[in-house]
Amino acid sequence: MSIETRTSIVWDYAPAPESADHVRLRDRYGVFIDGEFMDPAEGRYVPTINPATEEPIAEVGWASASDVGRAVEAARVAQARWAGLPGLERGKYLFRIARLIQERARELAVAETLDGGKPLRESRDVDIPLAAAHFFHYAGWADKLEYGVNAREVAPLGVVGQIVPWNFPLLMAAWKLAPALACGNTAILKPAETTPLTALMLGEIIQEAELPPGVVSILPGDGSAGATLVRAPGIDKIAFTGSTAVGRDIQAALAGRQVGLTLELGGKSANIIFEDAALDQAIEGIVNGIFFNQGHVCCAGSRLLIQESVQEEVIGKLWARMGRLRVGDPLDKNTDVGAINSAEQLERIETLVAAGEDEGASRRSIACELPERGYWFAPTLFTEVSPAHRIAVEEIFGPVVSVLTFRTQAEAIEKTNNSRYGLAAGIWTDKGSKAFEVARALQAGVVWQNTYNHFDPTAAFGGYKESGFGREGGPAGLRPYLRVVR
Repeated sequence: MSIETRTSIVWDYAPAPESADHVRLRDRYGVFIDGEFMDPAEGRYVPTINPATEEPIAEVGWASASDVGRAVEAARVAQARWAGLPGLERGKYLFRIARLIQERARELAVAETLDGGKPLRESRDVDIPLAAAHFFHYAGWADKLEYGVNAREVAPLGVVGQIVPWNFPLLMAAWKLAPALACGNTAILKPAETTPLTALMLGEIIQEAELPPGVVSILPGDGSAGATLVRAPGIDKIAFTGSTAVGRDIQAALAGRQVGLTLELGGKSANIIFEDAALDQAIEGIVNGIFFNQGHVCCAGSRLLIQESVQEEVIGKLWARMGRLRVGDPLDKNTDVGAINSAEQLERIETLVAAGEDEGASRRSIACELPERGYWFAPTLFTEVSPAHRIAVEEIFGPVVSVLTFRTQAEAIEKTNNSRYGLAAGIWTDKGSKAFEVARALQAGVVWQNTYNHFDPTAAFGGYKESGFGREGGPAGLRPYLRVVR
């Protein structure tokens, strides 16, 4: 009897880069005020950098106090007319914006990846579709506002200032602009200094949608522009997403003023794996929870709590899965983990990882060839972590997960809540009753069961404790932009 010898086949990915040739980027963008792009008052332009290559993409005008003043004045003039439109008409404008985002989806996805470093498949499949979905969702609410606040008579707040972070630039802009505009407010958007491009492209979309001048202004710049916006006379509300430290500063600046405030701040969220969980499914949830967008996610599952009876099995499976992650060119459609957003953020990640090693935690980073240029960090797993270690307490905002263990359900709840943050959590179990019981006991604004980082425009999102207050998304996202008349 003959025995056939089979040659083993090694499968690998061929490069699949997305071309950037179709992206219509200007060489220079000014500030967007009163429906027009214009030079910043002080004439300052700063290049925005591709973090994967360290090469400049375009020059962006940075707003000064004079620009903030012009934007507030334009918003004040436009607000009464905008609020006076029937809700159905405001909804039509939002619907146009949503459709135009969809039409330019490929272009926006590439621009988001170039400017922020996240993998193209995340920009293409998550950020841009969700941004359009938020405008669609709130277009539908624009003529039904009273039903979002228990059938009360409501009115818009007026002029709102909105400051968004660099991790989800266009999506965060949509989260904030869509409900504010649906409610009849005018808005001044301050994008992050390292990722202003898609916000400015949104300005082009706003022009194409023929939104009335002054309804939306977009002011790129550094932190001083945001600080000026927060303190500007004529602002009726501030909505901020970003670090807890800046959130504290904003809250202090607004103390004693009749200015509304919502804050969506940092997190140190726990992903809890019980022994009865479907472990292979949980592994994918862990990977999505911490390595999605290089860990640049406020609700990233950066604390991994594993029941002791399955600790070794979960860590073994997780480490094997991490070894298959592809790190590299964000424009390659096969890339799982892209570039760190900036040199400053990379330095913070490296500092906290070094602190974890110094404090006695055991570090494992996957072996991968990192590009010579750009800002990169290999996905990293820490075991033997104490709840007092900095890597278990402080927000790293990078592709780093810290493993802690628990024996009982009560211990899992106690360790999860042992944090100054309270933004999100994940629960992995086959028992629905256990999931509900644990979820009720957790001090977290969002709790996912047997999934993680699952976002939907119809669902509220927000935190507790030092993760902020207020909600964005769904009917709950309307309330911060309305005042009850009676």
